[in-house]
Amino acid sequence: MTATTLTPAATRVGPVPTPPRGRRRKRNVALYAGVAVLAAFLAASLLSQVWTPYPPSATGVGPVFSPPSGDYWFGTDRVGADVFSRTIAAGLTDVLITLAVVSSALVVGTVWGALAGFYRGWFDVVTLRVLEMLQAFPSLLLAMLAVAVTGPGIINVIVVVALLPLPDYVRLARAEVLTKKHWQFAEAARMVGNSHLAVLFKHLVPNSMRPLLAFASINAAWVTGSIAALGYIGLGIEPGSAEWGSMISRGQDAITSGQWWISFFPGAAILLLAAAFHLIGDGLSETNKGERR
Repeated sequence: MTATTLTPAATRVGPVPTPPRGRRRKRNVALYAGVAVLAAFLAASLLSQVWTPYPPSATGVGPVFSPPSGDYWFGTDRVGADVFSRTIAAGLTDVLITLAVVSSALVVGTVWGALAGFYRGWFDVVTLRVLEMLQAFPSLLLAMLAVAVTGPGIINVIVVVALLPLPDYVRLARAEVLTKKHWQFAEAARMVGNSHLAVLFKHLVPNSMRPLLAFASINAAWVTGSIAALGYIGLGIEPGSAEWGSMISRGQDAITSGQWWISFFPGAAILLLAAAFHLIGDGLSETNKGERR
């Protein structure tokens, strides 16, 4: 007879214990709160396309530098534009750009990193060298230079900002595939006749998505701030469009004279949206940890 060495998984008897329901609820509070705030932003942004108290692009709808009141909920700016109308209208632009940037980086980075981690060889070596080149420059400075060259516009901003976190997605997907490609479920998929690509994209990639999604949610907060920073220095979307960063820039000079509301409310919107993405990321991370225990 030959001795058989049992792994911890093989010696486990009965179902894997799950955390108590109360603990799971506590872990999901952050996730639910983040989703609720993000949904509120999306609802308000979509509502702004059919209704706002005043036209977002109109000037002279009220007195110049009028403070928040019942008529002008967030006050007016130096040209008499309604800050509330512009703030919620800008939300659609900023939220959609953020989601487009994160989705693009997530898809491209996951596919690229998964291929590099699965096949290794020269492709993996070239991938690592390209990532090192992309990460050699400060992210925001690289975005400023790229947008300055390509010019303002939504498409240009999406493409440029999506390139900045791409190395992080590639490295994370590569690490996940490298770790799991010799696990039993992947070996079993090979043994039943699946091709290499089928094993990779039907089994390995789906089982590697939780940490990638958690990182994408937290990365979305950084993307929101980067888009606002580009708008603040005039390198974001087309000048004159409602965008939180450009609104903060337009109101910064008035802060010293007491007109704080022009920059405050767009800034608060950026902070709340970033916090929502962080809560979603934290919730996904905690859920992932709980499932691994």
